[in-house]
Amino acid sequence: MKQAKQKHTCDRKDRKTKQKTLRVSLALGIAILITPLLTTHAWSQGCILARSPEQSGLPTGEGGVLQPGHFEITIGERHQFSYQHYVGDVYQEYRAQAKTQVENRINLVTANLTYQISPRISVEIDAPWLFATRKSQSSPIKYSATGLGDTILGVNGWIWKPTTPHRGNLSGGIGVMMPTGNDDVQNTVNSNTTGVGPVVETTAPVDYSIQPGSGGWGMVMQWMGYRKIGSSLTFYTDGDYIATQGGTNGVQRSSSTTTPLNNYVAISDQYLMEAGLLFPVSRVKGLGIMLGPRDEGVPAKNLFPNSNAGFRRPGYAVTFGPGAQYVRGSNILTASIYKAVRRDRTVSYPDSVYGSHGDAAFAQYVWLASVTHRF
Repeated sequence: MKQAKQKHTCDRKDRKTKQKTLRVSLALGIAILITPLLTTHAWSQGCILARSPEQSGLPTGEGGVLQPGHFEITIGERHQFSYQHYVGDVYQEYRAQAKTQVENRINLVTANLTYQISPRISVEIDAPWLFATRKSQSSPIKYSATGLGDTILGVNGWIWKPTTPHRGNLSGGIGVMMPTGNDDVQNTVNSNTTGVGPVVETTAPVDYSIQPGSGGWGMVMQWMGYRKIGSSLTFYTDGDYIATQGGTNGVQRSSSTTTPLNNYVAISDQYLMEAGLLFPVSRVKGLGIMLGPRDEGVPAKNLFPNSNAGFRRPGYAVTFGPGAQYVRGSNILTASIYKAVRRDRTVSYPDSVYGSHGDAAFAQYVWLASVTHRF
């Protein structure tokens, strides 16, 4: 009897321990959907411009789902330095040898505010602020742009009620991207780079890859999901696609008579998706380690059947890397670094018309960090 009682007590303790581990692991798994990508409107890979929102998701953390009537704010930072040129998936090593690489430095600070309407439904507003520079190694001229980017308003909802225990869940969202960012930032520079003679001032729009805005409206479609695996491992996935109005934004970049389709900047679709595994660090409460790939880029043609004319650098970058997330009370901290494993500058619509294939500069690493507070 005594041994049976002890065994029953041990079994009960084991169950409680397993349940506690499951709750913590699931909470971290859900929380990771808030901030793994939280630097909204990502400039994906330098010349390959993508403004896909870094998922803000629905506000949950180790304390559970954000209660109706409560808010959550997230501040994120994204940093990348793009300089390696590709045509298709072929690295253009000669650009580095000739010192003609174009270098884009991007720092993107974002603010996301989410309001929980009900246990399943939330609304959000997401606004980025861009700090960017662009320079060719063969020229002393440096271009820069700073300003508010395109703002997104969205609504998200879980398929299953999150207040009921589940080993996994799925969420979908829809929103609108508004052209609040300036798509025609101009710089005045000295175009006389010889070092002798008078200054020759030239004013022109900076390259579209460092413009804060896209110049067009877009429909945002996003998803997220997680699934508990075993006693502690969690699989997660999230992503989004911005289907834009298409056409051009009216910003003229050239006046060519031989390639007129490239004279104005295209309003391009963009996408971002990721997946990975998360596991909690048992010795540090609230700490989770994550590992997985990301795929982000700009398609050669837009989803909606509008004009694909205009200059764009379509392509994609697949990256892979680790990250960490720490949940404490009403706060969530994340940091991650992703290394490029595949980069491809694909053929644009004007390229296909003219029988050409342009290049684009990609980053070797992408750095992400964010802090989230619920109130």
